[in-house]
Amino acid sequence: MQTRTKVLIGIGVVALLGTAAALAAMRGRDRGIEVRTEVIERRDLVEIVTASGNIRALRTVDISSDVSARVARLMVNEGDDVVQGQTLLTLDPAQYQAALSRAEAALAQAEAQQAQQEANLVRAQRDLDRLLSLRARDSLLVSGQQIADARTNMEVADATLVSARYGVAQQRAALAEAEDLLGKTTFRAPIGGKVTRLNVEEGETVIIGTMNNPGSLVLTISDLSVIEVVVQVDETDVSRIEFGDSASIRIDAFPNDVFVGRVSEIGNSAINPPTQQTAGQQAAIDFEVVLTLDESKASLRPDLSATADIVVEQRADALAVPIIALTIREEGSDSAGAREERIAWDEDARPGDGGGEGNGEPDDAGQAGEGAGPAAGRGGPEPRDVEGVFVVRGGEVTFTPVEVGIAGQEYFEILSGIADGDTVVAGPYQAIRELRNGDAIRRAESPAAN
Repeated sequence: MQTRTKVLIGIGVVALLGTAAALAAMRGRDRGIEVRTEVIERRDLVEIVTASGNIRALRTVDISSDVSARVARLMVNEGDDVVQGQTLLTLDPAQYQAALSRAEAALAQAEAQQAQQEANLVRAQRDLDRLLSLRARDSLLVSGQQIADARTNMEVADATLVSARYGVAQQRAALAEAEDLLGKTTFRAPIGGKVTRLNVEEGETVIIGTMNNPGSLVLTISDLSVIEVVVQVDETDVSRIEFGDSASIRIDAFPNDVFVGRVSEIGNSAINPPTQQTAGQQAAIDFEVVLTLDESKASLRPDLSATADIVVEQRADALAVPIIALTIREEGSDSAGAREERIAWDEDARPGDGGGEGNGEPDDAGQAGEGAGPAAGRGGPEPRDVEGVFVVRGGEVTFTPVEVGIAGQEYFEILSGIADGDTVVAGPYQAIRELRNGDAIRRAESPAAN
């Protein structure tokens, strides 16, 4: 009997606690869900694509050596400004001067041989003419064999002279090559600009490249009169960028300055295409976009890190709703348990772009899978996700579908569904997820509530 009494008392306590909890929940709902609200108004919206990259000069020339030799004299330092044609450095020319002298001597020898063969040809021609003259006086004085031999000697002399002339041409080419190699021991600036990289010092030996080994990179000259920013843009954003789009650029080395530029190049193929990626390791598909900076007084250097905000769309005086206020409900459902999600906005993704994700339209997978809903099992029409906001009227909320335009940093453009002056629930996120039509709400005392 005593045990039964204890059980009954326990059941009574549990019932009382449950009743108290239910009453507390009812009182909380009667007081309303605490939310933040915001009055809809018109704003100027700017939609941007943000990408990171590096600074580079419009023209950059890497100077390598075409000959192998020791650096004899270095006439510039890294950071120096140079003009086109200015002498930058010289290599030890001794080896190439000797080769030039050897080529000059070989040419002189070939020319002497040519002169000798010219003389031999004149003599052979003279011998043939004399025999022909004697035979014309008396055929018995010169035999036909002698005439044939003389004619053959003349032809041999003529062919030898042609060979000698080719020998002279060959030696002249060798001389020109030796002169060219000697000239390459002196480095001159191919363009005007700044020496942005210097990889050698006096006394070092530079080498030429081979098939498997690169040659020595001696120095780099960059024309910094025009500066470009090369950024990597995700495949989901590159289609929204057009030539001439303006951009604001932030350079890490100049944190207090904002630079202005415009899109001048858009890559047609991925930087790292799928065919070059390792099997089983799918990397992001990025495209190269080049921005040309407007003229600036800042002392910019190649390879500085930069972040660009490229303006792809602008709307003046557009009806705007906070990004956090936009949510998704299944069409025809006001249940908080229906499939729903907040439209997230960040620098890499935009609602309404691609694949039916976050644009209020189900994709194929969504229709056949979790987005199909109970109606699919009954053979009825499949429910459709609808974007909308909760409009506040008389202390209660009503889910109102809206049509969304561009997205700014904190606000979406609203094309239809609500009007200027309407009040919408603007947070917190968890409260918006749990709201349903007809719920009473109370405004948060502090806008900092999350």
